[in-house]
Amino acid sequence: MEIYTRQIGKTAIRNQQSAILSWLILAAGALLVFGLIVAAPVAFANNHEFIALTIYASFSKVCHQLSERSFYIAGHPFAVCSRCTGLYAGFAVALLFYPLMTSLKRTYAPLRKWLFLAAVPMAIDVGLHALGIWQNTHSSRFFTGALLGAVSVFYVMPGVVDLASRRWRSTSTTQSGIPLTTTCVSTANIAAAPSDYSAPHRRI
Repeated sequence: MEIYTRQIGKTAIRNQQSAILSWLILAAGALLVFGLIVAAPVAFANNHEFIALTIYASFSKVCHQLSERSFYIAGHPFAVCSRCTGLYAGFAVALLFYPLMTSLKRTYAPLRKWLFLAAVPMAIDVGLHALGIWQNTHSSRFFTGALLGAVSVFYVMPGVVDLASRRWRSTSTTQSGIPLTTTCVSTANIAAAPSDYSAPHRRI
């Protein structure tokens, strides 16, 4: 029993460590991506055309990059449009504050309806503009994108933590040869246990 207790304690520590590491890696990646979005126009303005064009070309795979729908720095557009800028910014900011809003060890996502609800303002902004009823702006595109980006963190992060913890459990089991979940109740004890049906006064 003692060896199982130690194993469970080690597993809890490793799960905590893997959750923190997953968050740090994901947060660093989100900040790097957002930094590149802003770095592209700055690089162009400082005559680092190769770097700027490389960044623009990379983001062209995920964004239309229409200049009239983009924020500008030093006379050059961001690497993505204002809506995509909002998506990346919202995701990065929410990810940074994620440990303050919920447990890093959380491995389950909220109900999917909240993700759909977060996408509703963006859908309205796009739909009304397409119908000619509403002329969306940089601000409306940015903030509706930021909302969806921020909410998506609560669906992405639990999945990443769950995958990381599964890896730790698999590695620990392989190295120790001891399964992490063990039932310590024998069939003899089960057979000897009184039945609720044989003792009516014990029924719940």
